[in-house]
Amino acid sequence: MWTEYYYTLLKFLVGGGMVVAVTWLSRFVDPKYGGILIAAPIVTTLAFIFTYVENGAQTTQELVLASFTFMIPTLLFVLALFLLMGRFPFIPSLVTAYLIWLAGILVLNH
Repeated sequence: MWTEYYYTLLKFLVGGGMVVAVTWLSRFVDPKYGGILIAAPIVTTLAFIFTYVENGAQTTQELVLASFTFMIPTLLFVLALFLLMGRFPFIPSLVTAYLIWLAGILVLNH
């Protein structure tokens, strides 16, 4: 039972560590390197590994396909946020980009 708790804690630490690494790189090194880390499939790969260990190859393969499909709305989100931030404050741009992302999810999930 404790092993399951430690395993869950490890997953939280890995995800949180990625957020810390991205913000640190963006602030102290160069936002470009934070962007590379965000775009790198590190967290995705770790999610695939954890899913494989917990659920096997079939579920992992389905997850890989779903993540590929839903990358399209994520690309729309990033593009919309970039374009909107040139014209509007950050928070309204972020909210609008999320609405665009959600619309993309709904269209693909229909």
